Amino acid sequence: MAVVVAEALGAAGEPSTRAASRTRAIRRFKWSILVPLILLFAGVLIPVLFLQLYFSFHQWSVYLGSWSEADFVGLDLFREVLTDQRFGYAILRSLAFATGSTVGCFLCGFALAYLMYRPFRGQALFYIIFILPMLTVPIVVAYTAEMLLYQSGPINDIISRVTGSEFKIAWLTDPNVALTAVALLEIWNWTPFSFIILLAGFSAIPNEPIEAAQILGASRWRIFWEVQLPLLRPVIFLALMLRFLEAMAEFPKTWALFQGGPGTATETIPVYIFLTTWQYFQISKGAALSYVAMMLMIVIVLLVILILRREKRALDAMYAKPATAEAT
Repeated sequence: MAVVVAEALGAAGEPSTRAASRTRAIRRFKWSILVPLILLFAGVLIPVLFLQLYFSFHQWSVYLGSWSEADFVGLDLFREVLTDQRFGYAILRSLAFATGSTVGCFLCGFALAYLMYRPFRGQALFYIIFILPMLTVPIVVAYTAEMLLYQSGPINDIISRVTGSEFKIAWLTDPNVALTAVALLEIWNWTPFSFIILLAGFSAIPNEPIEAAQILGASRWRIFWEVQLPLLRPVIFLALMLRFLEAMAEFPKTWALFQGGPGTATETIPVYIFLTTWQYFQISKGAALSYVAMMLMIVIVLLVILILRREKRALDAMYAKPATAEAT
């Protein structure tokens, strides 16, 4: 009898030991990835951030000799940045550009993901076609678009032929449409990003709720609106927020096409910081601008994290309700 009990206890303890070993292996794997990244951040980025902070509190440019002898000015540079009207307009342009391009990428990516998540013949070919724009180097996108967007170029000519009326928008020289032109390029370039995330979200939706709705006689529209869309909310917010953050930092296409022009029509935050630092050689003001922009992005990231946590809690509660009902 004692032998039987001992064998039973050993069999019961074996799975728990295996689970503990698996947990330790997963933890070691996570740290093996995190430690090099932390060391890279500590060894490369932190010294740069401290040097940038030094320049933010000291007045220096390339014309003033050694940077180590720069005059301490305290918060004067930050006051100058926060009262800089040109920087304020750059923030508004960045927000407008990021919002418009993010919405455009989301709508196009969502439509493509909805059409593509069910298997069909030739699906792999369409995957390749839809992902190609994201694999194109932004500077190549800009220079190709420059050839296409001339007032007498192919884009205006095609629109004129389709509409039957003369279409001669000056995409590259009209300050009223220049930022829109960059936003359209951004949508073309980064729609695949939203497409991939949303396609993964559609593919991860369990079949049981959809099948239950079909049994109850729900139409395809009601299944989409009342079943699929609520389950996709966290994925939708993730796609929107990641795309918005990336769009706020967009620089290559804007600089290659316009260098902030015509006038200041496309002078977004990255463009203004680049102009201030490397065209006007105001290194200290550029450092202060970078820190203010970084603080703005940190605030946005924190808001994103709060929204995603709220969506996760809502989704967990949604899945918990059926489990509770089955248990009772």
